[in-house]
Parts: sequence; C-alpha cells; structure tokens
Amino acid sequence: MKTLFLTILSVFSLNFLMANDIETLEGDASKDNFKKINNRAFAPGEKLTYRLSYGFMDAGEAVLTVNKTSKKVRGRELWRVRGVGKTISAFEWFYKVHDVYESYMDAEGLFPWMFIRRVNEGGYKIEQDYVFYQHKKIVDNGKGKKFRVPNMVQDMISAFYYARTLNFDNAKMNEVFLVNVFLDDELYPTKIRYKGKEIVKIRKGKFRCHKFVPVVQEGRVFNSEDDLTIWITDDGNKIPILAKANIKVGSLKMHLVKWENLKNSMARIK
Repeated sequence: MKTLFLTILSVFSLNFLMANDIETLEGDASKDNFKKINNRAFAPGEKLTYRLSYGFMDAGEAVLTVNKTSKKVRGRELWRVRGVGKTISAFEWFYKVHDVYESYMDAEGLFPWMFIRRVNEGGYKIEQDYVFYQHKKIVDNGKGKKFRVPNMVQDMISAFYYARTLNFDNAKMNEVFLVNVFLDDELYPTKIRYKGKEIVKIRKGKFRCHKFVPVVQEGRVFNSEDDLTIWITDDGNKIPILAKANIKVGSLKMHLVKWENLKNSMARIK
C-alpha cells in the first residue's frame, strides 16, 4: 500500500515552487469566477492526530494541520494544509514510513493552487510538485506535462478539508457524494455512498457519526464496498473519526486520538 500515510515537504523545494510559480499565477483576478464555499467546519489553528492500527498494534501516526500563510495567488488568501505520516513502534524496524502531503488552498473557495508531495515508504519514493492554474482549469505536474481538469478540482490533502464542508444533514440512504481529485497525473472522480447514522466507540469515547462507504470502481484499490468504511462526526466539524479497511493480510484501522482548536463542539456522547 504505497500511499498508506500522509507525505513530507522539503523546505527548499517549497521555496523553489513559491518563487518560480506564484508570479505566473498572477493576472487579472477580477475575471475569476470561483464559488465561495460556506465553511463552518474548520479554521486555521486546527490540528488532528490519528493512529493507524494493524490488528491490536499501533503501526503509524498521521497529523493534519491548518495554518494561515502570507502567500497569495491572484490576490486571494491562502491557507496551508498539511498532513504528515510516519510509522511508530516496532514497525519502524522493518518498514519505515515518512510522508507529507502539503497544499496551499484557497481560503474562500477551498481548492488548491499548489500541491507538494513527498513519500518515502520502505524505500519507495514519490516527489510531486503540482501547480493548479484554477482560473485556466489546468494542472502543471512540474515535469513538462499539463492536464485539463474540472473547475475547482482538488488534490489529495485539500479534498480531505473540502469534503468536510458538504452538507450531510438531509442526506438520504445510499445517496452518493462526489469530489474530483487530481492525483498521479490522473483525474479521480472520488465518490462515497451515505449509509446512515451510527454511534461509534473509539479510545476517546462514543460519538454520533455519519457512515460512508466508497463507490467502488473497477481497477481501484478496493474490490467491494465492504472493504472500507468511514465514520464522520455528526456535528459542525464533520471530522473523519474512524476508518476501517480490509486487506489481504488482515485489517487496518485509522482512528482519531487527539484534536486541538476545533471550530465546533464534538458530538461526543457522555
């Protein structure tokens, strides 16, 4: 599972990207026609910490943060959203992971302008520096290729936050939600199916949640909807609090273990 965790950014590569691509993104911003997202789910300062468990053992940790930045594109404010993942405990000895996904996301439209990915998983490495020309509906992969994409397309990390602004309050059983994600030089129309409400118990207690499963597409990671289940808190934060995945050699579980500076109260049951 080559993209099991979130990814890291070299400061030098980030500075290079910002210095060389911000200027080319500038232009007449008055011609931009982007939808403003009504975001009541999160704000700069939020920090989420997850544990990845394999069986009864904690195998890894992922930390996701949102921060303001002084950088702007076409006069628009940017937030830096970042996910860092690494192996922990005994797993460090035989399969070391250190990954980072980092996105410079439009503060109003919640779509990316730049995306940096650094993956190092047991010697398997990925380095990506994408520039999203959202006003032109083009993504430049930094390696001489450009791709046409839908309006306000997402990257791997910005999609996590954009999806939290979707309205699940009146969702119907088996209703499908779509988020377009550009990854590995390819567009992924990512779909999840709503499966109702459940109470979920994790280490931090019991929580009211919405339940989702992926809409499986041929050739993708999962073979059936039973292979992955995701629970999202039934509150204003809409935080993915638990995910369970079935794999050939067992099962994986990603669960929330710590949260800081949330915008809303958690749907915890006392």
